[in-house]
Amino acid sequence: MGIFVASKKYGNPAPTIFSKVIDKSIRADIIYEDDKCLAFRDINPQAPVHFLVIPRIPIPRISDAKDDDAQLLGHLLVVAKNIAKSEGLQQGYRVVINDGKHGAQSVYHLHVHVLGGRQMMWPPG
Repeated sequence: MGIFVASKKYGNPAPTIFSKVIDKSIRADIIYEDDKCLAFRDINPQAPVHFLVIPRIPIPRISDAKDDDAQLLGHLLVVAKNIAKSEGLQQGYRVVINDGKHGAQSVYHLHVHVLGGRQMMWPPG
């Protein structure tokens, strides 16, 4: 049902690698799952701990999110925080959402990167 609602809300975005993770046609190291989102380890980690939190609704990018997605977007961040704690990142971590070409977004399905387990540098890039 969520995908049907999303396709009405966001058009009918083409399937992405993340939609295939959601429907389990591509294997992933899933570390959390609920009715709104799931989280899995990045296949090309950029830090000792690197996981993604994605909504089940295929929002193409954060700039496409609707105002009424506020609760879902907040849920993604709370899930990210809870997993970071369970992953031992009490000393801190970085949360990143890339948006569009200039934001270096590579998969057009909103995703929250959580990176930790080492000192992050600033500026990031």
